[in-house]
Amino acid sequence: MKLISWNVNGIRAAVQKDFFKSFKQMDPDILALQETKIQDTQLTEEMKHVPGYASFWSHASVKKGYSGVCTYTRITPKRVSYGIGDQKFDNEGRIVEMDFDDFILFNVYFPNGQMSDERLQYKLDFYEKFIDYIDAHKNRGRRLIITGDYNTAHNEIDLKNPKANENTSGFLRIERDWLDRMVERGYVDTYRHFHPDTVKYSWWTYRFKARERNIGWRIDYFFVTEDIIRSGWIKEAFIDNDIFGSDHCPVGLFLEF
Repeated sequence: MKLISWNVNGIRAAVQKDFFKSFKQMDPDILALQETKIQDTQLTEEMKHVPGYASFWSHASVKKGYSGVCTYTRITPKRVSYGIGDQKFDNEGRIVEMDFDDFILFNVYFPNGQMSDERLQYKLDFYEKFIDYIDAHKNRGRRLIITGDYNTAHNEIDLKNPKANENTSGFLRIERDWLDRMVERGYVDTYRHFHPDTVKYSWWTYRFKARERNIGWRIDYFFVTEDIIRSGWIKEAFIDNDIFGSDHCPVGLFLEF
């Protein structure tokens, strides 16, 4: 089973940049998209009905052309839900949760804290609410896969210029501490599990020819509960730098169980 996550930075813009060609090329069983920036009334039939896939969309209700996630799946989920039960966060359309019986998949677009101190606090509050929510599932014995754009680089290896960005949201100690807590609570960064020393990024600013020069950040992840690692289900975790069409590139997992 191939799982892919990709922040497309606007599905309509991505469609103009060969999104469907890339989708077919990647051939995922599940594709989790973030930052779709679209409302339900703006979805085209082509977007909603990719042959062989069902699609599940969550849209921001507070602001058009903002946030939003979508999960395409070949595998029929047992249950689909949206949000974490708090309108403060759920009205920005940031989560699609799918129960596949063997595991629960969370597709999440975590907030960006760079706009203001208020948005940074919103991001930190979201982190806290979310970890409590997934812990409740984990404590009931469920296996979890949590993917998406976390909007934080965890360690110095995960961005090109750590020293220059230590006071920038996305690499603040307080944000990185939350990722430390994810690890402490039994969630595993799959890419680092398989590639502990590999320098590879998943996001580059559109400015300064950053992607061309590979001045990037790794902020897109697949975290899983430790029981999935112990089970041996995950055969590989990868970052696909060869797929374009966004300021992010896809990240993924291969599962066998």
